[in-house]
Amino acid sequence: MTILSLTTITLGCAAVAEDLARRRISNVTSGLAVGAGAILHVSSSGWRGGATASLGAAAGFGVFLIFYLLNGMGGGDVKLMAGFGSLLGPATILRAAWIAAVIGGLMAAGYAAAMAFNSRRAGAWRAESIPYAPAIVAGVWLAKFGLE
Repeated sequence: MTILSLTTITLGCAAVAEDLARRRISNVTSGLAVGAGAILHVSSSGWRGGATASLGAAAGFGVFLIFYLLNGMGGGDVKLMAGFGSLLGPATILRAAWIAAVIGGLMAAGYAAAMAFNSRRAGAWRAESIPYAPAIVAGVWLAKFGLE
């Protein structure tokens, strides 16, 4: 296992734990991902690696930015995608984003169904946000390790 793969797994676990426990992803986690991606890519491929990390971070940030602007997700999710983009590069992060969107949609549908079922029993519907880091991390891991 490479240091890049180990870093991707470790930061993914940290992001999911944070999001599930606190319903937010810290800037430290996202910042570490961006920094680690830059350092690892530059150290292995020089300036070309730096370009890969930079383009990946920009792609990761940009792909979910519209959802943030429409209040569909939090800023931590967008920054986490930038971090993973730095680690994975632009091509893989775009694939990860598609997978994460599908998984996130399934999670949201399941959550809505559960809330609808519970609202019939409890008589109330509470609209809450769902933690999106699990969908992001699943998308990243499937794009990096599972769907090649």
